[in-house]
This record gives sequence, structure tokens and C-alpha cells, in this order.
Amino acid sequence: MLSFPNAKINLGLNITEKRADGYHNLETVFYPINIKDAVEIVDATETSCRIHGIAIPGDANDNLCYKAYQLIKNDYDIPAQQINLLKNIPVGAGLGGGSADCAFVVKLINEKFKLNLSVEQMEDYAKRLGADCAFFIENKPVYAFNKGDEFEKCEVDLSGWFKVLVKPPIHVSTADAYALVKPQKPLQSLKEMIHLSPTTWKDKVINDFEQSVFVKYPQIHQIKTSLYDAGATFALMSGSGSSVFAIFNEPVKLPELEKNNLVYYNI
Repeated sequence: MLSFPNAKINLGLNITEKRADGYHNLETVFYPINIKDAVEIVDATETSCRIHGIAIPGDANDNLCYKAYQLIKNDYDIPAQQINLLKNIPVGAGLGGGSADCAFVVKLINEKFKLNLSVEQMEDYAKRLGADCAFFIENKPVYAFNKGDEFEKCEVDLSGWFKVLVKPPIHVSTADAYALVKPQKPLQSLKEMIHLSPTTWKDKVINDFEQSVFVKYPQIHQIKTSLYDAGATFALMSGSGSSVFAIFNEPVKLPELEKNNLVYYNI
């Protein structure tokens, strides 16, 4: 059984406070985009995970897809599976590729073995694998808060815009990004601003990670500047980086960025 996990971007990201448990509370809007991996589960004599495409650091059996299977296996008598993952979503890019992969494995297992898990039950499994994993169960735009694992429906639609994503050859550690950020409550909640026209988002809808990440990786800042120079209505780093996305009124080509970076058009 085969599925195609998609990436996401963050339309704004405010780190609002550090929690007593060491995590951070935040607010963001998760928005699905059309960059996809492929994941397959097939019957096997022993459960394993095989990864193809873009290399992922570490043992394949430490992958979130494998952990998703084991988590459900603890509660249900399901047979061994070989998990085949074709990795296309860039790693270390703030696009949630690993989170998407494991969430889609949860959905595949539910469908293949007719477990009849509800959306809420699948989200509960996904939350145990990572803060943003549960978003990919329903895979619709949401306003996310607390650790990024609590959701409210968000009526934001970018289908009428031409969207570009640039992934430089830089891997940003999420842990390092959090270590350098200074939590603070925004003057105006992203929940309110996201419903305004994207033409008003510049300098209002922000990503708190940019300040520290741009200092360490000025190339990422330059990409954002280049996107605005090319006529973008709005541009922002996604998650903790390193990818930067932009929305334009019309199709655009970015030859200067294409020379040294991976550019996706109309995501």
C-alpha cells in the first residue's frame, strides 16, 4: 500500500514562552504544500525500514516511520511490515518531511488493517512522535498553538497565488534554533493577522527563528531579500529553516537563485 506524504510551510511562527518541561509554547499556521515523499508498507517476515532518495542521518530503524509502526503494534496485533520510504522532501529545511512521513504511515496502517481509528486516535499516535506530526493526519491549514500540537481550523487559502520555495544547501538544527531564540508574546496574535490579505503580511507576519538563524546563516537572509527584490508579495523562512518560501502575483523565474540553490515553483 502506497501513499505520498507532503511537506508544509509555516505562515508565521511566534515563540511565546518556555515551558516548565523544557519545551516551548508557540503559535503558527501550518499550510500543506505540493512537495512529496513516497511511503509504502508491504507484508514482511520482519519489520524494517528502507530509505531511498535523499539521505537521512542515523539508523533507518530509528526513523519516525518505523517508530509509528511500533507505536501502533503495541496496541494492535498487526503483522510485520517492510516500510519503504522514498525521500524527496529536503531534510533540515523546516518543511516537516519526517513528521509527514510518520503521520502517513499511521494512516496507511489504519487503512490496510482496517483498525477503524478515528481522526482523534490517529492524531494521538502522531502527537507521541512529534509536535507537528498530528497536523498531517487531516492535512489541512490549521492555526497551531501550545507546543504546536493543538489545532484550530484556519480559513487561509493561497491557491490563487504563485508560490516558490528555495532550499539552500544548509542544514539548520532545530535544537540549535530553539536554543538561540528569545520567547516573547507578540503584540498581536497570528490568529488574527493570518486572516488579513497576504498583501499586508510583510513585517507583520513574522518568524521568530529568523533573527537568530539569519545571524548564523546570512545566506538564508540573502535568499529572503532576493525574493522580495524579485517582486514577492510576502516571503518568510519556514519553521526553523533553512528553506524560504514566497508568494507572487504571477509566475516567476529566479535564475540567480537556481544557480546555487534548490528552487521549487508553484508548490
